[in-house]
Amino acid sequence: MKKTALVACIGLALVQSARAFADPAADAPPPADAEPAAKLKEVVVTAVPLGQSADQLVTPVSVLTGSELDDARTGTIGQTVAGVPGVQTTAFGAGVGRPVIRGLDGSRVAVLADGLGSADVSNVSQDHAVTVEPFLADQIEILKGPATLLYGSGAIGGVVNLVDGRIPQSAPANGFSGRTQIGYDSVSDGSTGMFRVDAGGDGFALHADGLYRHADDYDIPGRTLDNSFVHTKSGAVGGSWLGDWGYLGLSVSRYLSNYGNPAEPGDPLEDEPAVRVSMGQTRYDLKGALNTPFAGIDKAEFSFGHSDYQHVEYEGDEAGTTFTNKTDEGRVQLTHAPLAGWTGAFGVQAFQRDFAAVGEESFVPPTSTKGVGVFVTEQREFGPLKAELGARADRQSSTPDNGSKRDFSPLSLSAGLAWRFDDHWHLSLNLDRAQRAPAEEELFSHGPHVASATYEIGDPNLSKETANQAEIGLHYHSELVEAKIAAYYNRYDNFIYLADTGLVEDDLPVRQWSQRNAKFRGGEAEATFHLAKNESGHYDWRIWGDTVRATLAGGGNLPRIPAARVGTELSWRNDDWRASLGATHYFEQDHTAEFETDTASFTLVNARVAWSFFNNDRSSWEAFVNADNLTNQTARLSTSLIKDLVPLAGRNFTVGVRGMF
Repeated sequence: MKKTALVACIGLALVQSARAFADPAADAPPPADAEPAAKLKEVVVTAVPLGQSADQLVTPVSVLTGSELDDARTGTIGQTVAGVPGVQTTAFGAGVGRPVIRGLDGSRVAVLADGLGSADVSNVSQDHAVTVEPFLADQIEILKGPATLLYGSGAIGGVVNLVDGRIPQSAPANGFSGRTQIGYDSVSDGSTGMFRVDAGGDGFALHADGLYRHADDYDIPGRTLDNSFVHTKSGAVGGSWLGDWGYLGLSVSRYLSNYGNPAEPGDPLEDEPAVRVSMGQTRYDLKGALNTPFAGIDKAEFSFGHSDYQHVEYEGDEAGTTFTNKTDEGRVQLTHAPLAGWTGAFGVQAFQRDFAAVGEESFVPPTSTKGVGVFVTEQREFGPLKAELGARADRQSSTPDNGSKRDFSPLSLSAGLAWRFDDHWHLSLNLDRAQRAPAEEELFSHGPHVASATYEIGDPNLSKETANQAEIGLHYHSELVEAKIAAYYNRYDNFIYLADTGLVEDDLPVRQWSQRNAKFRGGEAEATFHLAKNESGHYDWRIWGDTVRATLAGGGNLPRIPAARVGTELSWRNDDWRASLGATHYFEQDHTAEFETDTASFTLVNARVAWSFFNNDRSSWEAFVNADNLTNQTARLSTSLIKDLVPLAGRNFTVGVRGMF
């Protein structure tokens, strides 16, 4: 059976199972102690206007928070969100992993820190780390499908927004709160520690956080992977002035990381040094909101961020190429009062980015990029129907040193409709037309890049790409079952991709930024069955799957497309304990591009146990043990540029303690 058909069948089976499992209880009153499943979906999604939960939105959104986020946290944002259907990760060792949403990554997926771009250079190359820290997140929001409407050209594939609370929007209920965690993992003899404290009251709030991670080279089946270490430090302080009028806050943060490139471990016998990356970012953020600032406007929100980023690629102790990125970004969003039954928001977003790569292997010339966009999004309910409409127009320019300026004018439109045909079911349809301006590396790169072991060649004549996507989804929510299935089709005009040419330059494989029409189609499905709730605890069973197929017009496959997956997990919890056992099967990826190798299938088995050993009204503490890749599988991700050289980590046990107070 074809993998796509298999995942589709699983999705249909989940919906039928949900109906069969839930219908007998639909006509019966719920138990007195029943906890509505929808309660878990009431977390407000901050990446969209109007303060709505994921279940209220027509646009497909997933949110990781609470114990689900605690169990998913890893050292990279990509790996942390990779358990969400439709989302995978790139992999460049333990220090680097960027989200891949429905087969799209790099410059098409916007990684945000509280609504503003991460302002690093992780989109330029897979070996560049993202400067957001999952261990410091309150929640992580994933917008699947084009999100250019709200966040511009760089979100044509989706958005991952890390909410960290570094600028407080309210004071702690009791004047003080905090969170801490320490942990040790066996696969790299690594340790991670973090803290967060918030304090305030009477019109002010303060915040501070910090993280330290030290991991040595990690183990893979049969050996230790040389030069796969990662050492990271991160921290921030922030404060806000609060009142009935709104809030105004400022934060300052610093991110430092030093990590090895396991694809370039060096060879002492040949006098070849190992390659590593040393990076740092200092960031200043200003954010605020005014409640009912004037007639017709319910809320005015604004944010501004300035970032100074640098990383150096070392060959041994010798500095090779230095990357710098100075970014200013601002955003204003106004939520208007209801107008003829419509509610919505409009605003403006602008940025300026000065990027440079200086050194022997500066494969991208210094480039200044500027952009400004205006947007509007509206929604209205017509009985059981809910409609969402939106539009955005951008103007963006890229000017390289000693090169010609390129101007682009992306335009994005979206329409969505949700039909709640009873209390449990709703059907959604989303139609998007989104455009993206080419990124600096796609336009102007030309030269060797030692860290990714490639020779990259851009095309300064690339045109903007256009995505035309349709998605249909079916959702079911009850006290006993939560299920959803979605299918999408995305036709790209002038899709930009990095293609292997089969040529060699400076002893490196040549990859060329190319452009051709392309098609993406896929689906994802997920269901959670609340099997039992009794004196022994709560029992849940989750099953899910996803698949994506991406082809070029005229024939051929796109490179580095995620493999299809199916997964299952059985979990249990009571007042003092929670535990889970799950497995995810990755199918073989043999729909590969020219000169790209296939990846074999594999199954990752994971387990989690946590014990709450001290709880009262002011604090809660738990000890945990996590086991990953229990069967010690050799796992290679098809999304990785270095999959043939660098597999994922082998069997790993993590032990630790976390607390909230």
